[in-house]
Amino acid sequence: NMKLGGLGPDYETIKEKVKKLKLQKEYSRQINEYNMKNITVVQRLPAKPQVSSVSRQKALEYAKKIPRPKTFITRPSEQEVKEALPQTGTSLPQTGTSLPQIPNLESLWNRHEREKELVAAFKSLHIF
Repeated sequence: NMKLGGLGPDYETIKEKVKKLKLQKEYSRQINEYNMKNITVVQRLPAKPQVSSVSRQKALEYAKKIPRPKTFITRPSEQEVKEALPQTGTSLPQTGTSLPQIPNLESLWNRHEREKELVAAFKSLHIF
């Protein structure tokens, strides 16, 4: 007496599965209500132990003593700044602002040569 599957849906097995799901949901609802009623104060995990300030102070002192890497940043001298942007006393009537004179070609050429040397030094150190 064996029933083989047919072409249509099997309503009996579907009803059994739905009934089983309803029972599971009802059980989980009852357990949830029970737990909500009986929950006492939840014990939380203990806080992380605080790092002592002594070890932090030692670490900060050690960090201060580490030698810093040397940087190759060159600042223009005051003379270069004055050559690059000298102010003139003449002002334009329509704007009321004074325009800086154009730096001479020789100072620009010298600056260019110095910067080329710096770039070559960086390339030799493989920084780029």
